[in-house]
Amino acid sequence: MGPKDPILSVADNYAACEDPFKIDLVVPAYRCGLDGRPEVPYSVQLAQEYIVERRLDHEYCPITGIASFIKHSINLAYGATDDVVQSDRVAALQSLSGTGALQLSSQYFAKWLGKDLSPTVFLPNPTCPHHFSIYEDAGLKTQTYRYWNPNTKGLDFEGLLADLDAPQSPSIVLLHACAHNPTGVDPTNSQWKEISKLCKDKGHFVIFDSQSQGFASGDTEKDIAAVRYFVKDGHNIALCQSFSQNFGLYGQRIGCFSIVCDSAEEKARVESQLKIIAGTMYPSPPLHGARIVDTILDSNHLREMWQNEIKEMSRRIINIRKLLKKRLAEAGSTLNWDHITDQIGMWCYTGMTPEQSEILADKYNIFLTHDGRISMAGVNRYNVDKLAEAMHSVTK
Repeated sequence: MGPKDPILSVADNYAACEDPFKIDLVVPAYRCGLDGRPEVPYSVQLAQEYIVERRLDHEYCPITGIASFIKHSINLAYGATDDVVQSDRVAALQSLSGTGALQLSSQYFAKWLGKDLSPTVFLPNPTCPHHFSIYEDAGLKTQTYRYWNPNTKGLDFEGLLADLDAPQSPSIVLLHACAHNPTGVDPTNSQWKEISKLCKDKGHFVIFDSQSQGFASGDTEKDIAAVRYFVKDGHNIALCQSFSQNFGLYGQRIGCFSIVCDSAEEKARVESQLKIIAGTMYPSPPLHGARIVDTILDSNHLREMWQNEIKEMSRRIINIRKLLKKRLAEAGSTLNWDHITDQIGMWCYTGMTPEQSEILADKYNIFLTHDGRISMAGVNRYNVDKLAEAMHSVTK
C-alpha cells in the first residue's frame, strides 16, 4: 500500500465525520461566505451558457490545447505588449492545471538536462507536498531553501538568500508567484529584486508556480508582478499557471505551462519537445474548461465581470481574516495573531503544531492539515466563532 496523501487523507476524514457542524479547512476551493457552499462565478456561468448555445462538438484538442486559450493565458501572465510576447518567444501549451504544468516541467528538465548535468531543484520550506514527488519521480534531486520563519511567522529572507547562494553550480529554483502555498507569505517588491539578482548571478533557472493570479489581491496585474519583473530582468523563466482558484474551475483541471526562450526559432524547438512529452501523458488536454477561460478572456464584458468577481472574492477572504483575528482576541487569546491578516490568498499558516491540529479534528471536528494550514475560504461568519474558540483552546 502506498502512503496516504497528506491533504486528501484529511479530506477523507472530514467526509466520514457525521457531525453536522463540522468544518472543512482542507479543500482548496472558494466557498460562499453565507453557507459555505462551492460558488461558481457568474461570468463562468454565462460563458458556459454561451458555449452550449453555440452547439460546439467535443472533438479532441491538439496536444498544445486550444490556440486562443494559449494566447490569452500568455497575455494574462506576461502582458500582451511585453517584448517576449510580441517577439513570439514564449513556448506554451495547455496543461492539467498547475500540478500538470509542474509535471511537464519535471519531465522536460529530466529529459533534456540529462543525468550528468541534472541540477538540484530547490523548493521552499515549506511548499506544496506534491512538489517533491513531482520532481523526484522524474529522477531529479530536490533540496529545500529556507522560507518560513516560525519565530516571526513570516519570511526568512536572509535564510532564503543564503541557501540560494550556497550551490556551487547553477540549479533550478522554484518560486511561488504570489500567495505562497502553504504560508500565504510573499516577498516584498524590493526582496523580489534581490532574489532575481542572486538567481541571475548564480545562473539559476527559475520556475514560477502561479496558482492565484487575481485571486490573492483581487488585481491580476499585482499578483503577477514578480513574474514580469524576472522576465524584464533577463530571466528565461518557466511558468506553471493554474486557473482553478481564479476561475473556480477546480474539477476542470485547466492550466498552462510556458517557457521563455531566446528566439522564435528556439521557441519552436522547445515547443516541439514539450508536445512529445505531453503526448505520452495525455494526447489531448481538457476541452470544456479551456473554452470557458478562453470565452471570458476573449470578451471585454465577461472579462470585466470576472475581474470584478475575483476582486470581491479576494475582499471576502481578506475580511474573514480580520474577523478571525478579532474573534480570537474576543475568545481570550493573548497570542499575537497578526500573521493571519499579514498573509494573503486562500491559505493561512496558523503556526499551530501537528498535535494541536489533531486535537481540533478529534475534539472539535475542525479539519485542517497537520502543519496547521487552513483554507480561509472554508471560514465564514457562521463558523468563525467555533473556530476561534477552538484555536484558542488548543493554543493557550
